[in-house]
Amino acid sequence: MSEAARQVWPTVRSIPVSAVTDAKQPGRLRPARLEQVAGSSGTGRDTTGGAATGVGTAGAKPRAGSGTHARPSPAAELGFSGDPGQHGDTGDPGDAMLHAQRTWDAALATNRLDDLGVNAERQRMEIKDITTTVGLLADGWPADVRTCVQSVIDHTDVQVLALDLGNLDGAGDVLDDLAERYPHRVAVWHVAERPHWRGGTATWGESRAKLLRLDESDVHVLMETSLVLRGDALTPLVAAVVEGAVAAGWRGVDPSDGREAGPGRVPALTGELMAVRRSAALGALPEDAHYGRHADLELSLGLRGELVVPPGPPPVERLGTHDVPADYQERESRRNYDGVLRMLSAS
Repeated sequence: MSEAARQVWPTVRSIPVSAVTDAKQPGRLRPARLEQVAGSSGTGRDTTGGAATGVGTAGAKPRAGSGTHARPSPAAELGFSGDPGQHGDTGDPGDAMLHAQRTWDAALATNRLDDLGVNAERQRMEIKDITTTVGLLADGWPADVRTCVQSVIDHTDVQVLALDLGNLDGAGDVLDDLAERYPHRVAVWHVAERPHWRGGTATWGESRAKLLRLDESDVHVLMETSLVLRGDALTPLVAAVVEGAVAAGWRGVDPSDGREAGPGRVPALTGELMAVRRSAALGALPEDAHYGRHADLELSLGLRGELVVPPGPPPVERLGTHDVPADYQERESRRNYDGVLRMLSAS
């Protein structure tokens, strides 16, 4: 940990930033796919009804006339065509049954590869040259902070960058202990400023933006300390970003009505666990947000490109709710959601 990081800075704003924060495309990432609603500008929303995009599609060719990078059918992946005519079928029911059986066998074979972890290993190879950092805000709940960070250390090989707001309930001390145990994995910055929800002036937006600017990775992962990884939940998210998504998360949502969305392409992502191109997030994060609820939706709508939820249940568990005063949550959540509605109406 650097000497600058060891000291306690008075405010989030006072922390010096030396990271490159321009919007140049990181050299190791492919350009993001820009799948937007016709007539919209920079909302990151997609309602075109295209095929859902998952992960593990490196090298796959899109359909003619399609701008997506959707995964081909399992049959195509194993050398079978989805068009019965390409098998010399003559309309005979026996030919149709034979083709159906081949397609089914191919799907089963692909599923077996998934079960054996072959796709997961392929994803790990695809992202091996991509730098990734998990960004955490510590504003209390020290036991959850320890469990959360330890799970990232145990199940992934990414870096952890944490911002301690006022050492609430000793959460900053826990981070220092973890940084001493894992000096090459965990970096911590401390401020005396307390979080906004506890009567201080350190807001969610300013704090998250500072983490993005302190980070130098290709992919930045927003993660809440109320979550714990029970396995490698990050590789599928980072792989989706590497393959062209601007961001990928464990939960998708329709911001117009709050209903859950996904897997595949989604209109918005929650910020509890979201991997995003750092360069893209710098221009989309709502830095004026006091509180995180619904501010993550504003971030999603501000991103230009595909938002993706990978298929399959992620190995993630919620440790519990981090409650804040009810009147504060209601007021600030409404303030953020009003911003979401303005963005939706403008798209």
